[in-house]
Amino acid sequence: MNEISNFGPGVQGLVASQCKNPPVIFNFGDSNSDTGGLVAGLGFPVNLPNGRTFFHRSTGRLSDGRLLIDFLCQSLNASFLSPYLDSLGGSRFTNGANFAVVGSSTLPKYVPFSLNIQLMQFLHFKSRTLELATAGFGNFVTDEGLRNALYIIDIGQNDIADSFSKQMSYAQVTKRIPSVILEIENAVKVLYNQGGRKFWIHNTGPLGCLPQKLALVQKKDLDPIGCISDYNSAARIFNEGLRRSCERMKSQFSGATIVDVDIYSIKYDLIANSSKYGFSSPLTACCGSGGPPYNYDIRVTCGRPGYQVCNEGSRYVSWDGIHYTEAANSIIASKVLSMAHSSPSIPFDFFCRN
Repeated sequence: MNEISNFGPGVQGLVASQCKNPPVIFNFGDSNSDTGGLVAGLGFPVNLPNGRTFFHRSTGRLSDGRLLIDFLCQSLNASFLSPYLDSLGGSRFTNGANFAVVGSSTLPKYVPFSLNIQLMQFLHFKSRTLELATAGFGNFVTDEGLRNALYIIDIGQNDIADSFSKQMSYAQVTKRIPSVILEIENAVKVLYNQGGRKFWIHNTGPLGCLPQKLALVQKKDLDPIGCISDYNSAARIFNEGLRRSCERMKSQFSGATIVDVDIYSIKYDLIANSSKYGFSSPLTACCGSGGPPYNYDIRVTCGRPGYQVCNEGSRYVSWDGIHYTEAANSIIASKVLSMAHSSPSIPFDFFCRN
């Protein structure tokens, strides 16, 4: 599974990782980092052309190829994360597990697969793994592996997007944001109390630049690059709150390394300066229907009967109107790995167990 040499052009030069002992990685999140949890957990069909570029089959990822999480794993010479819910994947989860599932949010707390549910799954996984390891049932993550593991959190986008889609006003949406951030803070606290010390937290991207939102929102005030201003403003308020929360946690949790990564600025720059990165039509979905400007129709989404898809090799930022193409994800990964958008600015391979 470890095709380091197949990184996209955006990541070349940044993958000469000296990581001989990759960390165990546990990921919590939504569709931005779901490597097949929705399909494994609910049997929900995610068909080709999803996966066409890299895997040449659908793996349950909502993209034509690899996601940011895949590039991050590859940069550490780590294998791709298996979805926790995949009973047929054959994984012993010795390299970690992915709890992320499409559509997940932080609130409400007890709805599959909210961050809280993902956390409960992790706690169950941890106790069962240690039980089996102690009983001598072969190769499982050890207590030491769990303590030295890297915990990645990438969630919040759906909390904001769902609030807007429920016709909440901008003021109502932003009022909910502190409770969303509190859920993320609580998750870190639980993991810290379980012995976790290494955390990597992504903020949310520019929601207002998603072709899906641009196609569906009737009354919209657009910014200079054509994105919905109040959606992006809400995302920035969330991100600022998350940044402050991470600063608080850094001072509270002694011995912990907590890195927060500004995904918003990376994605906004990619869309605003798309031609510089070799992309055209950054607000148009590669896979969808309806044609320009957004090529998004909620009745005929990517993979559904009647969809159209751009030619393989053409450079689109948006894959299906919500998620990014592998080409875009490779650029995003190279920016994340550059450390220019991380606080503190530490290299990702700091987490290796060398």
